[in-house]
Amino acid sequence: MNSGLKNKILVYGRMIKFSHTIFALPFALSAVVMAWEKHSPSVGAFVFILVAMVSARSAAMGFNRIVDAEIDLKNERTAIREIPSGLLSKKESFLFVLFSSLVFIFSAAMLSHLCFILSFPVLFFLMFYSYTKRFTKYCHLYLGFAISLAPVGAWVAIAGTLSWSVIFLSLGLMTYIAGFDILYSCQDIDFDKNQGLFSLPSKIGPEKAMLISSIFHVGTIVFLFSMYIAFGMHPVFLVFLSSIGMLLILEHRLVKPDNLTHINIAFFHVNSVISVLLFIGVLTQGFLK
Repeated sequence: MNSGLKNKILVYGRMIKFSHTIFALPFALSAVVMAWEKHSPSVGAFVFILVAMVSARSAAMGFNRIVDAEIDLKNERTAIREIPSGLLSKKESFLFVLFSSLVFIFSAAMLSHLCFILSFPVLFFLMFYSYTKRFTKYCHLYLGFAISLAPVGAWVAIAGTLSWSVIFLSLGLMTYIAGFDILYSCQDIDFDKNQGLFSLPSKIGPEKAMLISSIFHVGTIVFLFSMYIAFGMHPVFLVFLSSIGMLLILEHRLVKPDNLTHINIAFFHVNSVISVLLFIGVLTQGFLK
């Protein structure tokens, strides 16, 4: 691979923040592990689930960067992103989104006809998030909902149908994502107000927004505990769930309305550990059952 192509791939990876896949992917893999107990997916199915997850997220993130390019250019925090800084053109980004979307649709088709049919509304829900900050302060909850489709999709890909039990996992992911997205958006309160954009922190203030974020994260623990009950999981999972709860408490202690110094630690590091812990917990209890 020549250096030019390698550098371009790295730029695309930075544009979609590929490393952030770690936030939601473990939830989808957890659904795969849970479905594995009654179904035996092939290696090919597992590979296509991974490809579908990564390509869907890549398409959604790339689309978001295109839609928000002008807004990002006005924001000092986001002006360094790839499109506003000139590292990528909108045309290049559009082709990336188109390619990622086609890969996702193809991967879904290889899983089942039902997955192929569902791939289109899933892409719509993922991409529509890019417009929600223009008209609703509940954009964080919508983002959580869009991403929470991942575990459901992984389950349907393997089981061929939906189970109420996996819904608890998706609700746990939805509240988890919505909660930390509220915290992250506190960085742009003044900018959002000036540009007429919507977010909970800019509309109701950081104190109330962070309280709602805390409530969402309490919901995360409740939903994951409900999943534990619904699936009849091994008690060892509760050890991991307790650790996740403590990390969420740490996250909220790191980020204060008047002090966002540690926002990146809370967002990038703590959340990464939480997601991985969940998957390890589901995997461990699966071996012990």
